[in-house]
Amino acid sequence: MKFHTGVPMGGPTYDPAAISAIVRKADEVGFDYVGGAERLIMPRVIESKYPRGTGEIPGVGTGQNMLEAQSVMSFMAGQTKRIRFMPFFVVPCRNPILAAKMLATIDVLSNGRLSILIGPGWNREEAAAMMVTTPWEKRGAVTNEYLRAFTELWSKQDPDFHGEFLSISEVDFAPKPVQQPHIPYWIGGESPAALRRAALLGDGWAPAANNRNYLLDTTEKFTSAVDSIKRRGEDAGRDMSGFGVRWGGLSWNGGDPNAGTGGDRKRFTGTAEQVAEDVREQAKLGVTNMSAGSSADSLSGKLEMMESFATEVMPLVSG
Repeated sequence: MKFHTGVPMGGPTYDPAAISAIVRKADEVGFDYVGGAERLIMPRVIESKYPRGTGEIPGVGTGQNMLEAQSVMSFMAGQTKRIRFMPFFVVPCRNPILAAKMLATIDVLSNGRLSILIGPGWNREEAAAMMVTTPWEKRGAVTNEYLRAFTELWSKQDPDFHGEFLSISEVDFAPKPVQQPHIPYWIGGESPAALRRAALLGDGWAPAANNRNYLLDTTEKFTSAVDSIKRRGEDAGRDMSGFGVRWGGLSWNGGDPNAGTGGDRKRFTGTAEQVAEDVREQAKLGVTNMSAGSSADSLSGKLEMMESFATEVMPLVSG
């Protein structure tokens, strides 16, 4: 199992010193990935419905504002040695050529430690504010096409690509990413279109359980979706043996044994052994990656819990 953590990138609480401290600790103690959300601009009037939970957008006003994710990844790359980076990336909201250049640059600067978590977006008003010219209704097709164009730019000495939304020819594109033929694509989303994208273009899938329209609220629904992705990919001639699945997360509190007593223990709570056993059960379902955070409020508490998780839980999972 590979473990992810996040850094505080938005709202009133982000702090460059905290970002540095968290990513350095994660790198030091053995976390595998660090990531961050994408929010480029937040319109004050939004009619689009957030697809998860109740549909209400988490946070309000300037609390939605965030540091630009790709820039944060570069900032962290210069302070770490081994940890990988997985920022979320709303593909249609970016100029594809500029995005390809920025991502390739991060991959070069980090010596091949970048993956990207990809989605077509849900916020029509944000796309309008970003002056996106491709049709919003075709954002899924735009996403698929841009990914194919990225691979062409990153892997070919004479890139030549002609699609519905983008044409590339007679250009030089360098430097190429360290990772070839492309930086790993992790696909977000739970819809049939997202599952097809994961099967045909993705190196991994990172869904959420609470999309109201495509709930993955049972083990059977989740494993059925994973199986369908892998079958579709294999039918298309892809090798799916190394396909990753990121699912679920936990908040480590240091292993409170009282959380594991009685019949009411929730998953991923209790002692280190109990949490590790829950993680091992996830692995049996085909999960390869999980998020692990901390319930601590202070930066020092978060750093302490990260080290505790790495020394007490991770060895039990890998062992």
